[in-house]
Amino acid sequence: MFLSSNLSHLAIGATLLLLIYKFLLHPLFISPLSRIPSAHPLASITPLWILWKRYTTQEIRTIHSAHQSLGPIIKLSPNEISVNCLKGGISTVYSGGFEKGFWYDFFTNYGGVVNMFSDRYSKSHSTRKRMISNIYSKSHLHSSPTLTEVTKELLFNRLLPKLDKYATERRAFNIYPELSGMTMDFVTGYQFGLAASSNLIQDDEFRNHFLDLYDSRRSYNFWPQELPGFTSFLARLGWKLVPDWVGEANKGIEEWTLKMCDDASSFLSSQKATRVEDVPASEAKNFPAVYSQLLSGMAKSKTPSPSTTNTNNDQDRLEIASELLDHLAAGFDTSGITLLYTIHNLSLHTKIQTTLRSELQTLSPPISLSTPTTPSTPLAFPKTIDALPFLDAIIQESLRLHAAIPGPEPRVTPASGCTLGPDNEFLGIPGGVRISAQAWSLHRNGEVYEDPLEWRPSRWIEASEEKLKEMKRWFWAFGSGGRMCVGSNLALYQMKYIIAAIYTDFKTIIVDDAGVEQIDLYTAPPKSGKLIIRLEHAGA
Repeated sequence: MFLSSNLSHLAIGATLLLLIYKFLLHPLFISPLSRIPSAHPLASITPLWILWKRYTTQEIRTIHSAHQSLGPIIKLSPNEISVNCLKGGISTVYSGGFEKGFWYDFFTNYGGVVNMFSDRYSKSHSTRKRMISNIYSKSHLHSSPTLTEVTKELLFNRLLPKLDKYATERRAFNIYPELSGMTMDFVTGYQFGLAASSNLIQDDEFRNHFLDLYDSRRSYNFWPQELPGFTSFLARLGWKLVPDWVGEANKGIEEWTLKMCDDASSFLSSQKATRVEDVPASEAKNFPAVYSQLLSGMAKSKTPSPSTTNTNNDQDRLEIASELLDHLAAGFDTSGITLLYTIHNLSLHTKIQTTLRSELQTLSPPISLSTPTTPSTPLAFPKTIDALPFLDAIIQESLRLHAAIPGPEPRVTPASGCTLGPDNEFLGIPGGVRISAQAWSLHRNGEVYEDPLEWRPSRWIEASEEKLKEMKRWFWAFGSGGRMCVGSNLALYQMKYIIAAIYTDFKTIIVDDAGVEQIDLYTAPPKSGKLIIRLEHAGA
């Protein structure tokens, strides 16, 4: 009995010592991460503090503050690091070899169908990217008959008449949902062709319904994204951290996207077309450019088996829909946010607004209601729009100061480990560590961007060649490396045309900008979800 009692005490003592070593001594003094400055006193021993910051939407600013006081490499938890430098930071983490982790599983669609963004692995991601990267290249966009005709329709027949009505009525309105509608119509018009795409510019009722569905889910993202196993476990016990209506909202968005895919497929079948050159010029605007490219790329990448053709077709249909849903969600949401902050800042800086208008009036033909809207009406060339220096500087500065995705982009250190820090000062970082950088902090480096909290487009024009090169190296609105945003050129294209359309003919005046500051989330719209403005005709 005495021996048994002693053995029990020894077992308890050994267990306690093991726990103390594992959860205190090792992370505090022995782990390679122990040399990295901790963003919080608890960061070495528990992730709970950073999880709380994420849950309470304080993560981005908390990490930024820690970098300001502790340096470019900081520890967020016993198994998580944040970097805020080029050498030994983003150039190491985002140049290859650091795969994505479970965090990105949240971005699958249709019950777990992987897309390019949610794909954890570089090899399969590269295969997906090769299918469509050329369709989003700048040269392809600038020469695309489909995008040219879509742009003409959206600007001259949908957007400008609506803006003119607002200006004529002198009515204040919330520009944010209007911008989301504009960007959605651009993205889906290019993806699916105009006939199969959305019309949120003109259909206010459906636009508001869709945006309600889309935005209502945002506050419930934390649980399945950060704690998926815990969330699933509680759901099996009947305690749902994510209400059922969130799933219904997701389903509604997925079904809407699937319908656009099916309508695009029907168009291709009716025209017996695989390329835009196969359809009459009058139908170029309805050609589903991205859908067709993805369909073709997927067919080339697979060898169907006669016994499983129907199954493969059903799966391919969902894979295409999952990919295009990811593109349209990212494409409309982020561009809408950037446009909102561009308009907000232009409205605050009337001299800059006037200078921009003078530059836009050099376009021939102008993007204006005064331009005749006939099938033969030319569109101001994309290359000409893209080359306007002041417009480009304005968009760049808005992307810098108000990155639509300012939050961390997590990766996982490779099994072989890595070395971090500008001077390679942190050696032997083991594999399996969550590691990330965030645009919010990279874009607020005062040594690179003078007065970083000031919206100053002129910095992109007045900088020396060497300074401009340095600013571009730190510019991270679209990420970097092989995983950087595949749709960045389309985003810049649509934002420049939309800003040109607004400010050639109109002035913007702020009526109410309360709550316009960005929420502290991975994707960061304004806290209030609104920016109330009034339009005036520029010649008035």
